[in-house]
Amino acid sequence: MTVAPHFQHKNGVLHVEDLALPVLAQKYGTPLYVYSRQALRDAWESYRSAIGDRKVLVCYGMKANSNLAVLNEFKTLGAGFDIVSGGELARVLAIGGDPSRIVFSGVGKQAWEMKAALEAGVKCFNVESEAELLQLSAVAEAAGKTAAISLRVNPDVDAKTHPYISTGLKDNKFGIAIGHALTVYQRAQSLPGLEIVGVDCHIGSQITEVGPYLDALDKLIKLIKTLAEHGIHLKHLDLGGGIGIRYTDETPLSPSTLLDNVFQVLKANRLDHLEIVLEPGRSLVGNAGVLLTKVEYLKHGETKNFAIVDAAMNDLIRPTLYSAWHGVEPVTPRGGDAQAPHYDVVGPVCESGDWLARDRQLDIQQGDLLAVMSAGAYAFTMASQYNTRPRPAEIIVDGKADHVVRPREKVQDLFATETTLPND
Repeated sequence: MTVAPHFQHKNGVLHVEDLALPVLAQKYGTPLYVYSRQALRDAWESYRSAIGDRKVLVCYGMKANSNLAVLNEFKTLGAGFDIVSGGELARVLAIGGDPSRIVFSGVGKQAWEMKAALEAGVKCFNVESEAELLQLSAVAEAAGKTAAISLRVNPDVDAKTHPYISTGLKDNKFGIAIGHALTVYQRAQSLPGLEIVGVDCHIGSQITEVGPYLDALDKLIKLIKTLAEHGIHLKHLDLGGGIGIRYTDETPLSPSTLLDNVFQVLKANRLDHLEIVLEPGRSLVGNAGVLLTKVEYLKHGETKNFAIVDAAMNDLIRPTLYSAWHGVEPVTPRGGDAQAPHYDVVGPVCESGDWLARDRQLDIQQGDLLAVMSAGAYAFTMASQYNTRPRPAEIIVDGKADHVVRPREKVQDLFATETTLPND
């Protein structure tokens, strides 16, 4: 049984919505990224219904999946966008996104990125250091613009997630230590070209409990009250993203549970007039996609069995990078032999770290199709062309219809802009 409701076996074949995955493999080849449009819509609805009539802006954390079709879908549904680069800004503008609903995060914004965001008219810069604050002031003043800012504060809260995706501890590179925040806000107040509008906090990703959010909120409320005592009044509170999804047996935190708890605390502290900004990424797209791959060879060894597939770490690096767990589903199950071997599912890249799943009992044969589940977030966006491997196509399925939203790269495209040195 899959963990994504829009990917289910029907008549013995794994489908995405109403379309059988083997049809897509035959039509477009493998490896192949396949997304469900309805899954995107249903994930958005979980936030929309949780918000109700409360003052909340959801800015999709587009680093999770930045395909233009995905962005346009969320724009149409009413999302703003959380960006971390000038390139992501260009993507939002390319689909006609509203710049006034963009928040610009990231620890290393360059001057040209700041200028582009100012010219576009983004809602807010989430400033992550005093040095960045000074740079943004200078860029804004030179451009004759005013940059709306919030400071991303680091509350030193354990998000209880993988250390690579934990961002709210004092040892992380992100944000300004909350104990130093008042000083930096006062510095911002004195600088030209800046307008203080909010405070920002993002403690990590794949969070499945409300507790870490409330721990961070408690510290943020104390800061907000201290700022008010010093004449600095905020308009919004950005709690970041980080809500997790179900990869295997997790019980994800729902947007309604998060928001109900947050507003209860804010109301008790007479701060429910603040606009809440959320920056979800994974929870909107993670379970909306799969990576479809074909078994090229089965290799049985003394201590390990390997299912060698045509997808690799360059297509999906999360297992290599984080030891991340993704479900692996045979597209056409053979009956679930109780004595079936256990396999490491590996790719053809020349690295021992090139694996997609380890120690999975699979009743499979050469030529079978496998679906690597929960591959809608931090999958294609982190893909590379290592070993001169073209990146897969991306397909979005809507009912029985399939749409190519990014074609498969051609080998020749990968070095088309390269040149050789002149002969002596």
